[in-house]
Amino acid sequence: MQLGINLGYWGAGMDGDNLAVAQEADRLGFSVCWAAEAYGSDAATVLSWVAAQTERIDVGSAIFQIPARQPAMTAMTAATLDSLSGGRFRLGLGVSGPQVSEGWYGVKFDKPLARTREYVEIVRRAMTRERLTYEGAHWTLPLPGGPGKPIKLTVHPQREHIPLYIAAIGPKNLEQTGEIADGALLIFPAADHLEDTTLKYLRAGREKAGKTLDGFDVCPTLPLAVGDDKDVARLADTFRPYTALYVGGMGSAKQNFYNQLAQRMGYEKEAVEIQQKYLAGDKQGAAAAIPQDLIDKTTLLGSVDRIADRMKAYAAAGVTTLSLAPAGFTLEERIASLRAGSEALERAGLA
Repeated sequence: MQLGINLGYWGAGMDGDNLAVAQEADRLGFSVCWAAEAYGSDAATVLSWVAAQTERIDVGSAIFQIPARQPAMTAMTAATLDSLSGGRFRLGLGVSGPQVSEGWYGVKFDKPLARTREYVEIVRRAMTRERLTYEGAHWTLPLPGGPGKPIKLTVHPQREHIPLYIAAIGPKNLEQTGEIADGALLIFPAADHLEDTTLKYLRAGREKAGKTLDGFDVCPTLPLAVGDDKDVARLADTFRPYTALYVGGMGSAKQNFYNQLAQRMGYEKEAVEIQQKYLAGDKQGAAAAIPQDLIDKTTLLGSVDRIADRMKAYAAAGVTTLSLAPAGFTLEERIASLRAGSEALERAGLA
């Protein structure tokens, strides 16, 4: 199992620290550094900045939002980043959510699976550098009856095949991801629920494509907080606002994929209560309603030995790249957490 680092969103006041964290992950031999985007910083600019100041670590979008870019533009960006980084780019895609898609980008959030499938097909076709034509329900290239003509990508990517990941949570999305992608970007993964909530759907998709999970990158992000095992409850409290945001407030009452995931993990009543309080404006109440067990199962908390045991469980469950989001109020604390994560992987015998 390899380690990655997830920088999250740029522009949260720790930008200089984020670069230093990425450089330390590069020095420690981490395999990939991911950057996110929502409606603030864009991931492409961040990744070019990080790639220019690191040497070996891959840089990946987690994620480029599908409603934000036309697929041919994403192919251009991927080819450019791969070329500039010397073949170190990984393309992560996701549909975002209805609030961002419709409120920020003005793109209707409908038929996300069909849109994703067409988007991936166009990106892959454009990356072959053949003249681009496509006929689908959501995109037709060139547009019929106009002056457009089939053209091809002029940039030569460093590699013929850039790894393509999809952020997936729901069963249908996971199955399609297994079918059409090279890896899955996951959030809130619990090792003991991974087969039932995730892997069986990815496996079904791979079987549709005539493939197995061999070579497919199962890549969850886990927050990391290092400390004494006696302080696990306190460490878990660090991530209550984070968990409450996703389970309670990331989406509407009817469309919150993270809330649905928590319910599939067995926290049906708790997930409903968290969402009700969060959407009513009681963020503190929502955070307090999160069971400690839910946080502990979806983060890495405690001593290096405890974290090593958890890493073993994730590797045994089928995780191939474990991306860390190290906690800390200072750069020194985040670097210390990052080093502890690297040490834990070695103690687990997974390095």
